[in-house]
Amino acid sequence: MTATEEKKTTGNSGGSGAEANPKPSPSWRGFRRFVRGRFDLSEDKASEREVIENIRKGIEFKGTNLWVLVFATFIASLGLNVNSTAVIIGAMLISPLMGPIMGIGLSVGINDFELMKRSLRNFGFMVLVSIATSTFYFVISPLSNAQSELLARTVPTTYDVLIALFGGLAGIVAQSRKDRTSTVIPGVAIATALMPPLCTAGFGLATLQFKYFIGAFYLFFINTVFIAIATYMVVRFLKYEKHSFLDSKKERKVRRSMVLIVLVTLIPSVVIGYRIVKRSV
Repeated sequence: MTATEEKKTTGNSGGSGAEANPKPSPSWRGFRRFVRGRFDLSEDKASEREVIENIRKGIEFKGTNLWVLVFATFIASLGLNVNSTAVIIGAMLISPLMGPIMGIGLSVGINDFELMKRSLRNFGFMVLVSIATSTFYFVISPLSNAQSELLARTVPTTYDVLIALFGGLAGIVAQSRKDRTSTVIPGVAIATALMPPLCTAGFGLATLQFKYFIGAFYLFFINTVFIAIATYMVVRFLKYEKHSFLDSKKERKVRRSMVLIVLVTLIPSVVIGYRIVKRSV
């Protein structure tokens, strides 16, 4: 075969390869651009520093934040005690519980150990204050019957996992916007229901009904873990700058701990949810 024929043959084979892998049509490319534009989060996006500083401010529990937490706990306990949904919703709207939980997710997302330690310390203090306040209320309350609103917080399921995850995603997306006056964050506070489970745990301690305490605290733990995971997911999706790890072993240890906590939280809720669905069907 001559050199000219070889070139022709090569050219023909290249042409058939191009035909085998045709380019996307203009209409398909236009559709993809349309969808990407609709779901783009860059519009009205606040700066990374602004979002981080805003979450940092909500982590500390002292002064005003601490008093609001105590009052919100009393209101939620009263609502559970008299079985008033409206009162419970009001308590969820004013409680400042989301701050440290978002702080935990953010700290894992940007590898900020100082922020993680502050968030965990304030989170633990917040839980202790809330449970102590609700326990005190239920000890002195003349009403000791478990009403339906209270009982609803004692059997967590897989659905609570999904509510916490999608609620947390909505919350951190709203937090990353310049305009934070929308109803998203108050809505997330109601949907994920952080305050009522803590008050129900206080009821369990006050009345020595530890199955209520365990069920309610597990529900609160589910909400906490999956709101933090949702925050981590959005922070990584938005590509926030990571702090460099000096110790790679420490980084791997944090990642493993995160996966273990998720599994320990998720598995019991899946089992309980399966049983409830099976019984309902």
